[in-house]
Amino acid sequence: MSAERALTAFAGFMVLLSVALTVWVHPYFVWFTVFIGANLFQQSFTGFCPATIVLRKIFGFKTEAELARAGK
Repeated sequence: MSAERALTAFAGFMVLLSVALTVWVHPYFVWFTVFIGANLFQQSFTGFCPATIVLRKIFGFKTEAELARAGK
């Protein structure tokens, strides 16, 4: 799995988690959903996402370009 696909999966999970927390724990968790959406929005323009750094450095995910160069 590439870092880009892992980031998409992670973002989707976090959105679902934040919605569940909003419904079952406290309505103010909606701000967590807003934060995730804002982070995804800025990442689409800047290409910078802290979660990608964590996925690559700590968990060892490779980018799609790195996987293509390696022939995988």
